[in-house]
Amino acid sequence: MGAELKIEKRQGGQTVVYCSGAWEALHLDAVVPALDALSRCGRGRSVEFDLSETTRFDSVAATALLRVQRSLEECGGTVTFTHDDGKKASVLQMVRRYGHPGSRFDVKEPGIFEQAGRTAVHMLEESRGVLDFIGHTFVALWQSLLGKKPWRFKETLYQIDESAIKALWIIGLTMFLVGIVVAYQSAIQLRTYGANIFIVDMMGISILRELAPMLTAIIVAGRSGSAFAAQIGVMKLTEEIDAMRTMGFDPYAYLVLPRMVALIVMMPILIFFADMFGMLGGMLVAKAELGISSTLFLERFASVVHIKHFVAGVVKGPFFAVIIAGIGIYRGLGVKNDTESIGINTTRSVVESIFTVIICDALFSIVFTNLGF
Repeated sequence: MGAELKIEKRQGGQTVVYCSGAWEALHLDAVVPALDALSRCGRGRSVEFDLSETTRFDSVAATALLRVQRSLEECGGTVTFTHDDGKKASVLQMVRRYGHPGSRFDVKEPGIFEQAGRTAVHMLEESRGVLDFIGHTFVALWQSLLGKKPWRFKETLYQIDESAIKALWIIGLTMFLVGIVVAYQSAIQLRTYGANIFIVDMMGISILRELAPMLTAIIVAGRSGSAFAAQIGVMKLTEEIDAMRTMGFDPYAYLVLPRMVALIVMMPILIFFADMFGMLGGMLVAKAELGISSTLFLERFASVVHIKHFVAGVVKGPFFAVIIAGIGIYRGLGVKNDTESIGINTTRSVVESIFTVIICDALFSIVFTNLGF
């Protein structure tokens, strides 16, 4: 049975509205026109809503009735409600207290200045959290170097294996395929101008300086950086980190430093590994498409590709490692007390790591260019 109402006019100008049926959102359309007509009644009108016969009564119905009440009271009228239990009174009270008695619950949208203020406060809090993380990490590193805190060599070796050594195959395969693609696309253009041998110059400089460090960092960020965020996030969620502090263990010495040191040590090695496989892919394409033998390729590589190009790529490794490990661990420590936060912070760690690595690589390019390196 849907929502129904019956209007009875009594002496003295009083109107009684008998409500019956299911007064809820799905059945309210049938009585909306009558309620709108009541809200347009003349000045000083007195209306009583009898809710005793309603079988269901939800917040949408209460909102509609309170809208009528507001309209009549603005014209000097009065509205009262009678009912047979306290549940309907509770619904009316709840809507009257927390909801606007209009056609819907209105939520005030923050203005432009409020939004700017909230953004500024959020950025300040985020900056404070980053500085706090950096400070604690440096203090833990300094105390470990001075011997005040034990250095976890076993955990560092474990992280080297998990975050770097087990990533060698995916880095090697990726760079091998990238080398093939870059060399193949370049071979088509170089063959047109009879400059086949210059594929060695192009492959050597581009892979050693840019492609290998950048793609290695992106792979490590997606694989190891996200793992750091997820692992520490789960520990934060299960209160293991709080338990460590309670027992007197510094989480920065036991969780942060081993992961960060492992990446700092291994990232240059990973970049070197990526260099070899990228050049191997280019060498195979050069031989298959341009007829350049492996011997000629290596001789040309040794004569035209200076060691500075290799150094320029490898020296980026520790900086990329600090960025990836730092952001991944920081986001893991920022996990709140719900499982959804783990996914959010893990995703943010990957996105922010890749974005920051690209910015760092651009800064290196500017510095090396100005230094003539």
